[in-house]
Amino acid sequence: MALLTKSKYLLGLQCPKLIWTKFNDPDLFPEIDKQVQHRFDEGTKVGQFAKSLFPNGIDIPEDDFLENLKLTKEHLNKNKTLFEASFKVNNLYSRADILKPAGKKWDLIEVKSSTKLKEVNLHDISFQRYVYEKAGIKIRKCFLMHINNQYIRKGKISPRKLFNIQDITKEVDEISKGIEDRIKSILKIISEEKPNTKISKDCKKFYECGLKGNCHSFLPEHHVFHLYRGGKKSFELFENDILELKEIPENFKLNVNQSIQRECAKTHKAHINKEGIKEFLETLEYPIYFLDFETYQTAIPLYNGSKPYQQIPFQYSLHIQEKKNGKLKHISYLAKGKKDPRVSFLKSLQRNLGEKGTVLVYNQAFEKMIFRQLGDKFPEYKDWISSIDERIKDLLVPFRKFYYYHPNQKGSASIKKVLPCLVGKDYTEMEIADGIMASLEYLYITHGNASDEEVKRVRKALEEYCALDTEAEVMILEELGKI
Repeated sequence: MALLTKSKYLLGLQCPKLIWTKFNDPDLFPEIDKQVQHRFDEGTKVGQFAKSLFPNGIDIPEDDFLENLKLTKEHLNKNKTLFEASFKVNNLYSRADILKPAGKKWDLIEVKSSTKLKEVNLHDISFQRYVYEKAGIKIRKCFLMHINNQYIRKGKISPRKLFNIQDITKEVDEISKGIEDRIKSILKIISEEKPNTKISKDCKKFYECGLKGNCHSFLPEHHVFHLYRGGKKSFELFENDILELKEIPENFKLNVNQSIQRECAKTHKAHINKEGIKEFLETLEYPIYFLDFETYQTAIPLYNGSKPYQQIPFQYSLHIQEKKNGKLKHISYLAKGKKDPRVSFLKSLQRNLGEKGTVLVYNQAFEKMIFRQLGDKFPEYKDWISSIDERIKDLLVPFRKFYYYHPNQKGSASIKKVLPCLVGKDYTEMEIADGIMASLEYLYITHGNASDEEVKRVRKALEEYCALDTEAEVMILEELGKI
């Protein structure tokens, strides 16, 4: 008999095909990657801090399903807070983060590493409560314990300040209406033929769909979901059986950039606005400092003066070109050790960013945010950071404004899409090929259990990856100049 857990219940609410596949063809789901595993690990750390708020609580082991059920029954009459207590009723199963006694009833406390209440949390908790009450456990109130993103670490972590605890009983009551019918519907789907569910807005209702590659495989290469900021328009086209960008009717309302996309899909050629490119290039002043940051974030702040999920810069790459077509000088910084890297990061940048000339980045919102946070934390650098802010120019601009657009960008202006289209170079041969992997690998070699050999290998890969980001900026600027 299929056992419906809260995580599978949520899959069922998101998509019939998703829950059917989870039970009947689970091999279609991709293996857990490093990014997902990191999210799980962060959740585990957050859960441990939450438990410290209940020092007399009983921790029930999770790894043995039957043993957990048995121990839960044994501990229920001890009138103590229980961690990971589990209950099974027929083919429904759920495990509680925290069950706290409240007289003859219990308070259900769900712990999340997120920073706010989401709809998915309400469905999650409503399923738990339904199972527990079916098992004879009376729930008095439901609470969500989530990360307080305004908490600033000062010395040892304070769990009481790290978390916000929110009474969501009324919200759970409201969303629980019809839950029995929803559960029956999901169990029925599992036992029947595979549903023919179409792509819809619900594909990302709660989570990124693990079956995306499978469900989207029938779409042509240049499909309508690549429409720049397509949103409702993309779904409207799809629902009217228009799958390809080039097939969008002339009388269908598109904005200027979307119309450029359609034309490029028809011609298979790049769109070029030479005047727009020239106007952008004239805003740049030599020497040009091609700059790129790498950062990481954790749910539990690692350093004094930092918040949950605050981006901590640990690496930069800097290519310097004194004059047009001049020789390039490359400078690289990669933090060592477990101490807070922010001051050494700033000192190194201050030494190497001259007093004049353009600081060229790709997607300035990110770099400017990091600089602003650094200035707030280290006021002695604030004036210098302000002077740098005035010199920053964004190489994303000519692509976001469609001064240059190639159909193979597929609606994206990211550097990883632009580079191969404009220059013919990409990141496919890199051991570390994106910013997320860079931050995870750095965290692993710095705060994990990496061997000396792993540390050496990853640091080399990080240097190569970050250097390519600024080298890419150089090559892109050269090509724009030629155009």
